[in-house]
Amino acid sequence: MSLVYRGLKCLGLWVIFLVVNKGFSQEVNLPNPSPEQTIVQDFGLSSIELTYSRPGLKGRKMIGHVEPYGSVWRTGANAPTRIKFNSPVEILGNIIDAGEYVLYTIPEVSTWTVIINKGLENWGSDGYDIKKDVCRAEVPVANSSDFVETFTCQFTNVKPESIDLQLSWENWQITVPITTNVKPTLRRQLEASLNSSQPHYWHAAQFYYEYDGNYAKALDMINGAIRTGEAKGLKPYWYYHYKARILKDMGRNKEAIKAAKTSMELAREHGNRNNYLVLNNALIESLEKRG
Repeated sequence: MSLVYRGLKCLGLWVIFLVVNKGFSQEVNLPNPSPEQTIVQDFGLSSIELTYSRPGLKGRKMIGHVEPYGSVWRTGANAPTRIKFNSPVEILGNIIDAGEYVLYTIPEVSTWTVIINKGLENWGSDGYDIKKDVCRAEVPVANSSDFVETFTCQFTNVKPESIDLQLSWENWQITVPITTNVKPTLRRQLEASLNSSQPHYWHAAQFYYEYDGNYAKALDMINGAIRTGEAKGLKPYWYYHYKARILKDMGRNKEAIKAAKTSMELAREHGNRNNYLVLNNALIESLEKRG
């Protein structure tokens, strides 16, 4: 047998081996035991983004055992939990600039330390450096009657200037209050709008009523919104209902009832026979009880 023939024969066997071996070495993808979740929540005038991995208990006792008390925890599994504030916020007196951070926690029996840290390059709690902390705050632990198998983070109690970050697992729960201040920005925007040729009276009414507590100014603005709407041929029953709410809080009950009844009439004409009829009826009943 020639050397060339033997060489080709060996080469052919090697090719066959590679093909067969490839058939037996397909990649295997198992489900992630701690799947990642990203939450994006609108808040204030921007948003908050949270990315974390969600370990399951799987029959284990985690906090205080696998994850000991008094130690820095990545607040999840795998890479540390990341939180991104797209505008400045405040956590229990700590001002935090817009940017992306790591969320660490230190569990204890009755209180937890919540840490916002700059160590984005870290894995787990390895590399944690207290010098990179931008916020440390203590929050109480609450016992929960609901048993939580999978570590869960969620945003709750979402309001224009406040929101809660809630962490739950096993039978415990902690709540991290987060606030922001949108008033200065809104005030600048509205003042510019009111000095323009197309003032946003409706938005101004909401700002002065709900944010500023200036009911007299809010009443002026809602009256401006009503005039503008009616000039366009609208039947602004929602404006009249809002006016009734403002008048109620000003203690001008008779005027509030009148505005609520106007809102009901316009709602009927517009075909809205459910929501605003119910809302106005409830408002009128509460005012009539006052006498």
